[in-house]
Amino acid sequence: MFFRKNQPIRGTYDRLTEKPILKCSICNGEQVAGFKNLQTGEFREIMLIKDAADLQHFKQLYDITDITKEY
Repeated sequence: MFFRKNQPIRGTYDRLTEKPILKCSICNGEQVAGFKNLQTGEFREIMLIKDAADLQHFKQLYDITDITKEY
């Protein structure tokens, strides 16, 4: 019966083997945030970025200060 404000869930990723990447499409400008495995080069999609607020949410969720763009 007592309601509390939901705390934002923190995401985790392996900082030693994964790098945060913003994958951008040259054709239509679509942006997808995710993590690239440094050993295999495999990209793991996390969320679609529609605007600056989505990007800020992704950075806060995974405690990221800077993110690299990849085309």
